Amino acid sequence: MAKSKSTNIKTSRTSRIVGYLAAIIMKAWSMTLRYEVNGQRGFSKPEIGEKPVIFALWHNRIFTMPPIWKRTGGMGRSSVVLTSASKDGTILATAMEIFGLGAIRGSSSRRAVSALIGMKKALREGFDVCVTPDGPKGPRYTVQPGVIKIAQATETEIIPIHIRYGAAWRLNSWDRFFIPMPFSRVRVSFDAPHRIPKDLSPEDFENARLALEKCLISGSDDC
Repeated sequence: MAKSKSTNIKTSRTSRIVGYLAAIIMKAWSMTLRYEVNGQRGFSKPEIGEKPVIFALWHNRIFTMPPIWKRTGGMGRSSVVLTSASKDGTILATAMEIFGLGAIRGSSSRRAVSALIGMKKALREGFDVCVTPDGPKGPRYTVQPGVIKIAQATETEIIPIHIRYGAAWRLNSWDRFFIPMPFSRVRVSFDAPHRIPKDLSPEDFENARLALEKCLISGSDDC
Protein backbone atom coordinates (compact mmCIF):
# COMPACT_ATOMS: atom_id res chain seq x y z
CA MET A 1 0.00 0.00 0.00
CA ALA A 2 1.18 3.52 -0.67
CA LYS A 3 2.50 5.47 2.29
CA SER A 4 0.62 8.56 3.40
CA LYS A 5 2.20 11.90 2.51
CA SER A 6 0.11 13.91 4.96
CA THR A 7 2.01 16.57 6.87
CA ASN A 8 0.08 15.47 9.97
CA ILE A 9 2.16 12.29 10.07
CA LYS A 10 5.06 12.59 12.49
CA THR A 11 8.18 11.02 11.05
CA SER A 12 11.94 11.44 11.17
CA ARG A 13 15.12 9.64 10.19
CA THR A 14 15.79 8.94 13.86
CA SER A 15 12.37 7.32 14.32
CA ARG A 16 12.98 5.07 11.32
CA ILE A 17 16.39 4.02 12.64
CA VAL A 18 14.88 3.25 16.05
CA GLY A 19 12.13 1.25 14.33
CA TYR A 20 14.68 -0.77 12.38
CA LEU A 21 16.67 -1.52 15.54
CA ALA A 22 13.47 -2.42 17.39
CA ALA A 23 12.63 -4.99 14.70
CA ILE A 24 16.06 -6.58 15.01
CA ILE A 25 15.66 -6.82 18.79
CA MET A 26 12.13 -8.26 18.50
CA LYS A 27 13.29 -10.84 15.96
CA ALA A 28 16.30 -11.91 18.05
CA TRP A 29 14.22 -11.96 21.25
CA SER A 30 11.52 -14.12 19.65
CA MET A 31 14.11 -16.75 18.76
CA THR A 32 14.60 -17.46 22.47
CA LEU A 33 10.88 -17.94 23.14
CA ARG A 34 8.84 -21.14 23.07
CA TYR A 35 5.66 -20.45 21.15
CA GLU A 36 2.47 -22.47 21.40
CA VAL A 37 -0.04 -21.45 18.74
CA ASN A 38 -3.59 -22.73 18.52
CA GLY A 39 -7.00 -21.45 17.65
CA GLN A 40 -10.35 -21.98 16.05
CA ARG A 41 -9.41 -19.68 13.17
CA GLY A 42 -6.31 -17.92 11.97
CA PHE A 43 -3.69 -20.53 11.14
CA SER A 44 -3.79 -20.37 7.39
CA LYS A 45 -5.65 -18.97 4.42
CA PRO A 46 -7.93 -22.01 3.88
CA GLU A 47 -9.17 -21.82 7.47
CA ILE A 48 -9.87 -18.10 7.43
CA GLY A 49 -11.16 -18.04 3.87
CA GLU A 50 -10.40 -15.85 0.90
CA LYS A 51 -11.94 -12.69 2.28
CA PRO A 52 -9.75 -10.33 4.33
CA VAL A 53 -10.32 -10.15 8.09
CA ILE A 54 -9.60 -7.83 11.00
CA PHE A 55 -7.27 -9.25 13.66
CA ALA A 56 -7.59 -7.66 17.12
CA LEU A 57 -5.28 -7.95 20.13
CA TRP A 58 -4.50 -5.80 23.16
CA HIS A 59 -1.85 -3.10 22.76
CA ASN A 60 0.35 -4.47 25.53
CA ARG A 61 0.76 -7.86 23.79
CA ILE A 62 2.18 -6.76 20.44
CA PHE A 63 5.89 -7.37 21.17
CA THR A 64 5.82 -11.07 20.31
CA MET A 65 3.42 -11.30 17.34
CA PRO A 66 5.20 -9.62 14.38
CA PRO A 67 8.22 -11.99 14.34
CA ILE A 68 5.96 -15.04 13.94
CA TRP A 69 3.11 -13.44 11.99
CA LYS A 70 3.92 -15.00 8.63
CA ARG A 71 3.84 -18.51 10.10
CA THR A 72 0.60 -18.06 12.06
CA GLY A 73 -2.27 -15.73 11.22
CA GLY A 74 -0.47 -14.15 8.28
CA MET A 75 0.47 -17.35 6.49
CA GLY A 76 0.08 -16.77 2.75
CA ARG A 77 -1.74 -13.47 3.31
CA SER A 78 -1.05 -9.75 2.99
CA SER A 79 -1.54 -7.73 6.16
CA VAL A 80 -1.33 -4.14 7.37
CA VAL A 81 -1.13 -2.79 10.90
CA LEU A 82 -2.89 0.30 12.24
CA THR A 83 -0.31 2.57 13.91
CA SER A 84 -0.60 6.05 15.39
CA ALA A 85 0.31 9.23 13.50
CA SER A 86 2.95 10.08 16.11
CA LYS A 87 6.72 9.50 16.03
CA ASP A 88 6.11 6.36 18.08
CA GLY A 89 3.84 5.26 15.25
CA THR A 90 6.71 5.79 12.79
CA ILE A 91 8.90 3.53 14.92
CA LEU A 92 6.24 0.81 14.92
CA ALA A 93 5.47 1.22 11.20
CA THR A 94 9.17 0.89 10.34
CA ALA A 95 9.51 -2.22 12.50
CA MET A 96 6.46 -3.77 10.81
CA GLU A 97 8.05 -3.21 7.39
CA ILE A 98 10.94 -5.44 8.46
CA PHE A 99 8.44 -8.23 9.14
CA GLY A 100 6.70 -7.79 5.78
CA LEU A 101 3.70 -5.90 7.18
CA GLY A 102 2.34 -2.64 5.82
CA ALA A 103 1.08 0.23 7.98
CA ILE A 104 -1.94 2.53 8.09
CA ARG A 105 -1.19 5.72 9.99
CA GLY A 106 -3.84 7.07 12.34
CA SER A 107 -5.69 6.11 15.51
CA SER A 108 -8.79 6.72 17.57
CA SER A 109 -7.14 9.80 19.07
CA ARG A 110 -5.43 11.38 16.00
CA ARG A 111 -6.45 11.31 12.32
CA ALA A 112 -9.30 8.90 13.14
CA VAL A 113 -11.22 9.59 9.91
CA SER A 114 -8.08 9.07 7.81
CA ALA A 115 -7.41 5.80 9.64
CA LEU A 116 -10.94 4.52 8.98
CA ILE A 117 -10.68 5.42 5.28
CA GLY A 118 -7.27 3.73 5.09
CA MET A 119 -8.57 0.54 6.73
CA LYS A 120 -11.58 0.41 4.41
CA LYS A 121 -9.31 0.79 1.39
CA ALA A 122 -6.93 -1.91 2.64
CA LEU A 123 -9.74 -4.40 3.28
CA ARG A 124 -11.28 -3.76 -0.14
CA GLU A 125 -7.88 -4.35 -1.75
CA GLY A 126 -7.63 -7.73 -0.02
CA PHE A 127 -5.37 -6.86 2.93
CA ASP A 128 -6.02 -8.16 6.42
CA VAL A 129 -5.95 -5.37 9.01
CA CYS A 130 -4.36 -5.84 12.45
CA VAL A 131 -5.53 -3.47 15.20
CA THR A 132 -5.00 -2.92 18.91
CA PRO A 133 -8.50 -1.70 19.85
CA ASP A 134 -7.41 -0.12 23.13
CA GLY A 135 -4.49 1.78 21.58
CA PRO A 136 -2.64 3.98 21.27
CA LYS A 137 -3.35 5.60 24.65
CA GLY A 138 -6.06 3.55 26.31
CA PRO A 139 -7.87 3.10 28.54
CA ARG A 140 -6.23 -0.31 28.86
CA TYR A 141 -8.47 -3.23 27.94
CA THR A 142 -11.24 -1.01 26.59
CA VAL A 143 -12.31 -1.61 22.99
CA GLN A 144 -12.71 1.68 21.15
CA PRO A 145 -15.70 1.87 18.75
CA GLY A 146 -13.57 2.34 15.62
CA VAL A 147 -12.90 -1.36 15.09
CA ILE A 148 -16.63 -2.12 15.29
CA LYS A 149 -17.43 0.69 12.84
CA ILE A 150 -14.94 -0.55 10.25
CA ALA A 151 -16.12 -4.16 10.58
CA GLN A 152 -19.71 -3.00 10.22
CA ALA A 153 -19.04 -0.76 7.20
CA THR A 154 -17.02 -3.40 5.32
CA GLU A 155 -18.88 -6.50 6.56
CA THR A 156 -15.55 -7.94 7.71
CA GLU A 157 -15.10 -10.52 10.47
CA ILE A 158 -13.04 -9.64 13.54
CA ILE A 159 -10.75 -12.42 14.81
CA PRO A 160 -9.54 -11.84 18.39
CA ILE A 161 -5.98 -12.91 19.26
CA HIS A 162 -5.15 -13.90 22.84
CA ILE A 163 -1.53 -13.91 24.04
CA ARG A 164 -0.42 -15.22 27.42
CA TYR A 165 3.11 -15.23 28.79
CA GLY A 166 4.67 -17.84 31.03
CA ALA A 167 6.95 -15.18 32.54
CA ALA A 168 7.22 -11.51 31.61
CA TRP A 169 8.31 -8.08 32.74
CA ARG A 170 5.73 -5.24 32.83
CA LEU A 171 6.63 -1.70 31.85
CA ASN A 172 5.34 1.29 33.78
CA SER A 173 3.32 2.55 30.81
CA TRP A 174 -0.42 3.23 30.44
CA ASP A 175 -0.96 -0.30 29.13
CA ARG A 176 1.54 -2.07 31.42
CA PHE A 177 3.32 -3.39 28.32
CA PHE A 178 4.50 -7.01 28.42
CA ILE A 179 8.04 -8.09 27.55
CA PRO A 180 8.40 -11.87 27.88
CA MET A 181 11.47 -13.16 29.64
CA PRO A 182 13.95 -14.97 27.39
CA PHE A 183 13.35 -18.72 27.04
CA SER A 184 9.84 -18.40 28.48
CA ARG A 185 6.63 -19.76 26.95
CA VAL A 186 4.26 -17.68 24.83
CA ARG A 187 0.76 -19.00 24.16
CA VAL A 188 -1.05 -17.52 21.15
CA SER A 189 -4.71 -18.34 20.48
CA PHE A 190 -6.91 -17.24 17.59
CA ASP A 191 -10.53 -17.05 18.72
CA ALA A 192 -13.74 -17.57 16.76
CA PRO A 193 -14.71 -14.63 14.50
CA HIS A 194 -17.04 -11.84 15.53
CA ARG A 195 -19.49 -10.91 12.79
CA ILE A 196 -20.87 -7.38 13.00
CA PRO A 197 -24.21 -6.83 11.21
CA LYS A 198 -24.39 -3.82 8.90
CA ASP A 199 -27.56 -2.40 10.44
CA LEU A 200 -27.33 -1.98 14.21
CA SER A 201 -29.21 0.16 16.68
CA PRO A 202 -27.02 2.20 19.05
CA GLU A 203 -27.79 -0.34 21.77
CA ASP A 204 -26.84 -3.32 19.58
CA PHE A 205 -23.67 -1.53 18.47
CA GLU A 206 -22.63 -1.09 22.10
CA ASN A 207 -23.43 -4.73 22.80
CA ALA A 208 -21.18 -5.78 19.89
CA ARG A 209 -18.38 -3.58 21.25
CA LEU A 210 -18.78 -5.03 24.73
CA ALA A 211 -18.85 -8.60 23.37
CA LEU A 212 -15.48 -8.11 21.64
CA GLU A 213 -14.08 -6.44 24.76
CA LYS A 214 -15.29 -9.29 26.97
CA CYS A 215 -13.80 -11.85 24.57
CA LEU A 216 -10.38 -10.18 24.54
CA ILE A 217 -10.40 -9.78 28.33
CA SER A 218 -11.28 -13.48 28.73
CA GLY A 219 -8.01 -14.35 27.00
CA SER A 220 -5.93 -12.15 29.30
CA ASP A 221 -4.39 -13.45 32.49
CA ASP A 222 -4.04 -10.16 34.37
CA CYS A 223 -7.65 -8.92 34.50
